Amino acid sequence: MPLKIGFIGGGFVAKFHVRAWQGVRDSEITAVYSPSGRGARETAELAKQLDVGNPKVYTDLHEFLSDPNIDAVWVLSPNYTRVDVAKAIYEEVTQGRSKIKAVAFEKPLARNLSEAYKIVDYIEKAGLLHGYLENQVFSPSVVRGKELAWRRGAAISGRPYLARAAEEHGGPHSPWFWHPYYSGGGVLLDMGCHSVEAGRYMLYNPQKGKEDLKPIEVIGYTACLKWKRPEYIEKLKNMTNGFVDYSKLYAEDYARIIVNYETSDGLVVTSESSNAWSFIGPGLRLTFELFGPEYYVQINTLQPELYVFFSREVKGPAGEDLVEKQAAEQGLMPALPDETFTYGYTWENNQMVKAFLAGRNAPENLHDGVLVMELLMAAYKSAEEKRIIKLPDPSLKEYLPLPFRIASKFVK
Repeated sequence: MPLKIGFIGGGFVAKFHVRAWQGVRDSEITAVYSPSGRGARETAELAKQLDVGNPKVYTDLHEFLSDPNIDAVWVLSPNYTRVDVAKAIYEEVTQGRSKIKAVAFEKPLARNLSEAYKIVDYIEKAGLLHGYLENQVFSPSVVRGKELAWRRGAAISGRPYLARAAEEHGGPHSPWFWHPYYSGGGVLLDMGCHSVEAGRYMLYNPQKGKEDLKPIEVIGYTACLKWKRPEYIEKLKNMTNGFVDYSKLYAEDYARIIVNYETSDGLVVTSESSNAWSFIGPGLRLTFELFGPEYYVQINTLQPELYVFFSREVKGPAGEDLVEKQAAEQGLMPALPDETFTYGYTWENNQMVKAFLAGRNAPENLHDGVLVMELLMAAYKSAEEKRIIKLPDPSLKEYLPLPFRIASKFVK
């Protein structure tokens, strides 16, 4: 029997998952919820077009959760909704109105570490299997690059000691993600969650698993390099219909994170993350590097096998049909034949479905999401206090990033 999946949220990332489902086995999308119903209807229609399900549309979350045709839920709603969604799932399951057995949450797990712990508490008290939807650790090039580096390079010359991961583009799609109260922060949270976990993934010994690495210290740096300039403050106001005003509140559009880990064999290895909402280029750029004693791995999603060229005589509407966050329609541009595969969504969803059908937590689960959030909060604290944060740091559980604290004053 296929696993029947319900989506909570019908926005940009939900549609990405639907497209990925063309390569996902043993499952189908049976329901989609969004508060207004508009996003849910669009997502459901896309699922029908791609023949990956015939989802029922809901505008009431509790009715959605009580649908007997849902076995597992993918939580794809905005960051600020996550705790309330987890609470609703807990209530419906523990009171016998929902039959779901598993849940997967999109990254980042929450706005801060306190919220992340609440989410895990609700889901585990409900007795549900769980997964954390961090697609980059399922990206085929990252998975294959790690496999080759460890099987050939590390086996002969020693384990890798440095991982670098970066994600850069021109900024989020949705107005709420620009607002640090609703998102929780800026690019450090939005894309640092990817890069931190990708770095950890590449560095741990596949024979020993994630317990191979223990984070011991974090260094963070943040800045708003582009979107606080007067002309871009106005542009962002116009883009968000006045919802976001970076002259009063703002989030970082550039961030760097260094995480040092102690390995199970007593060495220290380092992960470097670099993230920007201030990158203007062909589109979304993902880069990964892994350094070992006698080997090196390099990945760049904007160096694909396919390029197209359009002269200035080719004029048409703006779009993102070549690559996500595409910033131009002319010139020589990279094009990805299947973004959902390249970015890891296809393999990610296959692994979630396989684990849930087998009755176990996914290989990437909510405990990983909590650790990522701990590292991100340490990076925010380091950037704010301009010092190295030693781990463990119990104060991180209640720490709120400075952009979130400032923005909270403007939200009634």
